[in-house]
Amino acid sequence: MSSSDLPQVDAPVETGIAQVRPSGTGPAPRPAAFGLRRLALVVPTLVTAGAILALALAAYGAPETWLGRTLLTLFALLMAWQSFTAWQYLYGLVAAAMGDRMLSPLERRAATISARPTGLSRTAAVVAIHAEDPIAVFSAIRVMARSLQREGGDGSDIDIFVLSDTREGAISAVEEHEFARAVAWAEREGRGMPQIRYRRRAQNIGRKAGNIAEFCQTYGAEYDFMIVLDADSLMTGAAMRKLARLMEENPRVGLIQTVSYAAGRDTLFARIQQFAVRLYAPLSLRCLETWQGPDGSYWGHNAILRIEAFAQNAELPVLSGKPPLGGEILCHDIVEGAFLRRAGWEVRLLPEMGGTWEEMPTNLIDLLGRERRWCQGNLQHLRVLPMKGLRGASRWHLGVGILGYCVYPLWIAFLGLGTWQALRTDELGLLGYGFDRSNAAGWGLAALVVAVMALPKLLSLGYVLASRERRSAFGGTFSLLLSAALEQAIWVLLWPVMALFSAGAVISTLFGRVVRWDAQSREDRSVPWGEALRLQSDAVASGFALAVVIGAAADPLLAAWMAPIAVALLTSPAQSVLTSSTRLGLASRARGLFLTEDDTRQAQELSELHQSRLTTALPMTAAEPVTWLPNSIDASGAPTPR
Repeated sequence: MSSSDLPQVDAPVETGIAQVRPSGTGPAPRPAAFGLRRLALVVPTLVTAGAILALALAAYGAPETWLGRTLLTLFALLMAWQSFTAWQYLYGLVAAAMGDRMLSPLERRAATISARPTGLSRTAAVVAIHAEDPIAVFSAIRVMARSLQREGGDGSDIDIFVLSDTREGAISAVEEHEFARAVAWAEREGRGMPQIRYRRRAQNIGRKAGNIAEFCQTYGAEYDFMIVLDADSLMTGAAMRKLARLMEENPRVGLIQTVSYAAGRDTLFARIQQFAVRLYAPLSLRCLETWQGPDGSYWGHNAILRIEAFAQNAELPVLSGKPPLGGEILCHDIVEGAFLRRAGWEVRLLPEMGGTWEEMPTNLIDLLGRERRWCQGNLQHLRVLPMKGLRGASRWHLGVGILGYCVYPLWIAFLGLGTWQALRTDELGLLGYGFDRSNAAGWGLAALVVAVMALPKLLSLGYVLASRERRSAFGGTFSLLLSAALEQAIWVLLWPVMALFSAGAVISTLFGRVVRWDAQSREDRSVPWGEALRLQSDAVASGFALAVVIGAAADPLLAAWMAPIAVALLTSPAQSVLTSSTRLGLASRARGLFLTEDDTRQAQELSELHQSRLTTALPMTAAEPVTWLPNSIDASGAPTPR
């Protein structure tokens, strides 16, 4: 990364639109310090990737055929990516071990700042929805409102705003009904309750990004900051008020992104994923915050933004060409963060703040559907990368998002071509990572490849085991180790399915397939056999073809090496059905498996949300009257209850 790519907060950038510049007298970041931190990640990655390539050449020799050269190229690219991943975790472990010395001033302040309102600013907590379950949405809003009330104040500093893009009449009616109930409930709760507001757009221009942009234009003058939440987001009142105070104290900061961990769902698939993210994310997030500094990224929700800066600098262009790579930007959040940074505003990450959550797809089918949408959105960023004025780190964030999907077709190509070569030569070759070579170079290659693949999970597990407090959050040492072992075994079966699906998503997107962005299913949904067999027939067919090939080859070593992949693909419908079971998920929890601190130290807000969802489905009572006053609160083109 060149010096021109490093942060220069006060350097003007011509963007073609009016800009709001960062203000304040605080010191600007030191580019040289972050340059060294970035080199500390890049250089070891390149050295490790180079060492793997050199050992591969020493073990197998320079390839003489196009197939051999292609395999070597694919192997080198994939191992470079794996090396980068491994070094992120090692980097994160070192940074975590150094303690407060590696924390940004914003992180240190976040650990001590009060959650009491100052009266110096007003914040809108906006929940953007589109055909979501209104009962679930307003259940979370009730919990957040009560949490704000507990933190004190008169409730005037933060309003909760529901921004609806729903067009379906029946769902819209339920939204308005639930809003009326929420307003009546807040009035009964009395002093300290935030105002709950609702606006439904007449036209869905620009999807979620357009929804947020229209809010800024219509209501932005009423507020200084905006906390952006998704329909499945939950944030404590303390976290909201701390974020607002941090923005008050740091006038150079345009956006603060928090980390929201998945919680609250009980299918076996959801519980495994919630456990895995809690276990494996902290070190990578510590690495990310350490090297990026003020050059952070925006993840679209559970973040606070400075409204004026966002409204004036984060306007999204329409990409040239037709969808899927052209047209409206679908994964808009990272682009908006890059535009804020381009204008000189700091974009910060608080990786350990706590008090923020989200939900995730509760089964493999729904997760794969989300991945297809995200794949198209990330590949669109190929058109964003060349835009003028973007910081080097912002281009890096965009590039990593693109590469994160592009490695999947590389893996499928490597496995397929490697199997073909093994059939022709009667040896595994690079497909076996050096395990079939009884020489020093082969042993060294195998050891290094295993290390870069295993380090992320081993380092994360060791980091948790080193602390009694962290171990207890996962239910203790035995529960943690057993859960981690089971998660790894299940991941061996899930990875081939996800890799094949994601590879297909990349290829189909590049060939012009446009994906519909519908509302997500967020409930604990059980996948029926018919749906699983229909949607995963390609995986089953691929597994069957692979099984036939390795069976016909009669090569025990190749069969043993590739059998886990064939089994994973053949059993993918069964995986979807079984892991979508809520009964199995609750049974695993009862046996102390896949526990996280959201189980062992459950926050009051999570507990209240669970109880709220059980009670808000009850019919309205006479104590909850509704008077329909068209446009009584917000000009939405639809009546809103008061």
